[in-house]
Amino acid sequence: MKKTCLCLALMLSPQAFAGDLVQWWDFSATALYGEDYDLAASDKQATITLETAGGWKYGDWFAFQDFIYFKGNDTGMESTTYGEISPRFSASKILGEKIAFGPVTDLSLALTYEEGEGPVHSLLYGLGVDVAVPYFTYLNFNTYRRNGMSTGNNSDGWQFTPVFRIDIPVGSANIVLDGFIDWVFATDDNGYEENFHFNPQLKYDLGKSLFGDHQANKLLVGIEYDLWTNKYGVKGVDQDTYSVIAQYHF
Repeated sequence: MKKTCLCLALMLSPQAFAGDLVQWWDFSATALYGEDYDLAASDKQATITLETAGGWKYGDWFAFQDFIYFKGNDTGMESTTYGEISPRFSASKILGEKIAFGPVTDLSLALTYEEGEGPVHSLLYGLGVDVAVPYFTYLNFNTYRRNGMSTGNNSDGWQFTPVFRIDIPVGSANIVLDGFIDWVFATDDNGYEENFHFNPQLKYDLGKSLFGDHQANKLLVGIEYDLWTNKYGVKGVDQDTYSVIAQYHF
């Protein structure tokens, strides 16, 4: 049920509001394939990711749903899902007055809900900080308090999550470097280790290169790198791999 609700939120969020409530939005689908994944039903997996991001009257949002398919495993588990919904409430937008100082361009109440199959449901809440830095299309830092919500989830603690994008002009198109870091830097339970997850994507704007400016930022191809030390909080499980990806923005 929760997975269904998240999928509907991903696909219908822009249409759910009218007038000036939604200021901009984006929806994309990404296909990924990679190997050498740890703590999964198979080290080989294909993933379809649906994502939406946007700005609204009181802040912004980002949400995604992963549909993960395992290849060549003996566990009998063929697929799984995982998703997150991350709304933020902007101090500048709510107060109607620009909250900015130095490189900081806004402050927000940042929330994230994590959901998936198994004891992975968590609620995160904290402070979001947007900053203006040369060469970055956007850069924000979110510091969260983690609260595990499902039985068996011992991931309570503190998490720091930078999110970034850099656009690099190359010939007639762009190379896009974007992604996030999830660093759980303090935990409440000794059975759940501090962990570091670095997940950037390096993509070429193939749509713009082939079809011109009217197809800019539509079809992108490239690779996703995945470095995760103490994956899922398990001591000594360090994942270091990559996937090939194709992404389309609707």
